[in-house]
Amino acid sequence: MKNIVCFGEVLWDVFPEHKKIGGAPLNVAIRLQSLGNTVSMISSVGLDVDGDEIITFVNENNVDTNNIQIDTVLKTGSVKVALDTEGSATYEIEFPRAWDYINLTEKAKNIAELSDAFIYGSLASRDQVTRNTLYELLKIAKYKIFDVNLRKPHYTASVLDHLMNKADFIKFNDDEILEIVKNYESAITTVEEAIPFIAKQTHTNSICVTKGGKGAVLYYDGIFYSNNGYKVTVVDTVGAGDSFLASLINQLLKDTEPQKAIDFACAVGAIVASKAGANPKIEQKEIEQLMYKE
Repeated sequence: MKNIVCFGEVLWDVFPEHKKIGGAPLNVAIRLQSLGNTVSMISSVGLDVDGDEIITFVNENNVDTNNIQIDTVLKTGSVKVALDTEGSATYEIEFPRAWDYINLTEKAKNIAELSDAFIYGSLASRDQVTRNTLYELLKIAKYKIFDVNLRKPHYTASVLDHLMNKADFIKFNDDEILEIVKNYESAITTVEEAIPFIAKQTHTNSICVTKGGKGAVLYYDGIFYSNNGYKVTVVDTVGAGDSFLASLINQLLKDTEPQKAIDFACAVGAIVASKAGANPKIEQKEIEQLMYKE
């Protein structure tokens, strides 16, 4: 069992006919907790019904809420989600929201310092207050995992560069890494070329890139591992990458062989994509059945 801290946005994903609690860091936190870790969330919600429901939900999923702050001015976060015919999502993210103003506290500093892993994304750095808090926590966390989550127009090249250079492990999707490579005025056009390039630029020797239904590539301690994905019927892709990351980190922190770790993570990500919402319940037997299906 590892002690893990997730930092960033908690919010409501608002679909055309319903809404669900989400936010990439929270999705990662819930999946990590379900895999047997002790997980704390650092974030902020508004003093409103939406915020109350998020805190109740997080508590019900056994993730520690003592560092979810309550903002008396700003509303709880919300995102309008649109799904295309293949289940892929696009997002309209409201601004500003409570998670844009996560304040630096002694409690947050303490849990970051004591964590086995500190997981953060790029979206929460879109505004100065939360960004400054994150920068301070990155100075004291021991093992830092950066979940790149590009949502236009909520990022800049300079902030991404800072966040990558502070990380011990970086996770991208294939579009994200190729977009970021362009910031270095590189002519690289493939993921396989981009990974070692980014590793050299950022002094980060562990990088993972997801490729949607085509699986993922893991560059771990200078060695490449890959999985070509598992075939499922996609319901929606919301949260699939988050559960993939949580599952991968869970395995690697337990010293699972990297190939087995990425196989497991791809299976979990595929199962999430085959179900509605970002945080569906998954049984171990479901994972094994998909991994070992003839």
